[in-house]
Amino acid sequence: MSETIEQKCIEKGVKLTDQRRIIAKVMSQSQDHPDVNELYMRVSKIDTKISIATVYRTVKLFEEAGIITKHDFKGGKARYEEVNESHHDHLIDIKTGEIIEFVDEEIEILQKKVAEKYGYKLVDHKLELYGIKKKT
Repeated sequence: MSETIEQKCIEKGVKLTDQRRIIAKVMSQSQDHPDVNELYMRVSKIDTKISIATVYRTVKLFEEAGIITKHDFKGGKARYEEVNESHHDHLIDIKTGEIIEFVDEEIEILQKKVAEKYGYKLVDHKLELYGIKKKT
């Protein structure tokens, strides 16, 4: 089982107030890539005293500590997800905003080949595909 955001905070020495603990728990349980407003709506259901400013500050703190990662998908708000050991790419529906995580071995191989063609060893990459769902 993978570590929770709360566990990662403890390991990295990030002080967890009760409010930060709630934000960490909600983020760990998120199956999507929430923006700050979505996160705020979710934590508000648990503790109405948590302000949107607290959510912004906590997200920034978690991001700076390398616990969560920020995605600036085209044409939208910054979205966040837990830093994960397993690599994946994203397919974003530009009409609905739905984000699909995927891994495709052929794409991984092709990216390495492109880097090698230009004399580089690929050390990291980020792939975002944007599309519109086909009518069936």
